[in-house]
Parts: sequence; structure tokens; C-alpha cells
Amino acid sequence: MKFADFILKDAVTAEIKATDKQGVIREMLQSILDAGGTSKEEYEGIVEAVIKREQLGSTGIGRGIAVPHTKHPSVKRLVGCVAVSADGIDFEALDCEKVQLFFLLISPPNAPGDHLRALEHITRQLKDDTFCRFLKQAKTKEDILSLLTEADDNMFGK
Repeated sequence: MKFADFILKDAVTAEIKATDKQGVIREMLQSILDAGGTSKEEYEGIVEAVIKREQLGSTGIGRGIAVPHTKHPSVKRLVGCVAVSADGIDFEALDCEKVQLFFLLISPPNAPGDHLRALEHITRQLKDDTFCRFLKQAKTKEDILSLLTEADDNMFGK
């Protein structure tokens, strides 16, 4: 699996405006909605599902990274987005540090394999310090998309 398989290009955000965890989730989901990845009628239900997942344990995995995710019947295929915060946001990360890189993932309940493969791809790529450093420094949507393409093409030594 590659980023190109699930990241909606029009949902990538180079500078997230939200200042708290729920705001990040809402803003990222709005970007997925705006990109056609889900419907307006399902917005609140998906927000609730992501927040419910966060209550089980923060998806702020440390090193300035969070991967909020959920399964929801309103999506027909795996969809995701990326957002960057230059200053970082308190996302209740496991290491108590602010989060700068966010990957939101939503999948249909009947596609657990795709969900797991996408999570694995994200975490594998985010283990690369160079990739993370470049993403955190990205200033435009085009910069982020270029880095995702480079990661998909194994340009970061994976």
C-alpha cells in the first residue's frame, strides 16, 4: 500500500488552523469532506467515532506525530488526509510533546485489511527521521504531496 492509495490530495493541509485535539479532528475531517471523501450528513458521526477511538488511547504516538483513525460505514473506501502544524498542538501524545504531523484515516468497517495496511505504511514511513523532518518543514500542500510521492517511491531509504 502507498500514500497515493488513500490520501486525498485535495485534503492535504500545510498549516492547520486548529489549536486543540478536537479542533484538529474536525478540521481534518472537513478537508476530507471538502475533497469528496465523505458526506456532510456523516460529518458529526465520523467526528464522534474518531473521538471515541481517541478515548481508548491517544493516537499521538510520539516524536510529534499523531495518526487518528476510525472505521465508519459512511465511507465506501479507505480515505485519509495529512495536516502539518509548524508550532505543534497538544494532542495528548504518549510522550506528552506537541504534535506537528497528523495523518487522519477513515475506512469502511468491512475493509479491516486495508485499514491495517494503511496504518502500517504510515508508521513505517514515519520511522524515517528525514521524512518526518522534511514533512514538519513543509510550507505548502505541494511540498507535502511531493514528499508523500517520494516516500511511496522509496526515496527515503526504506
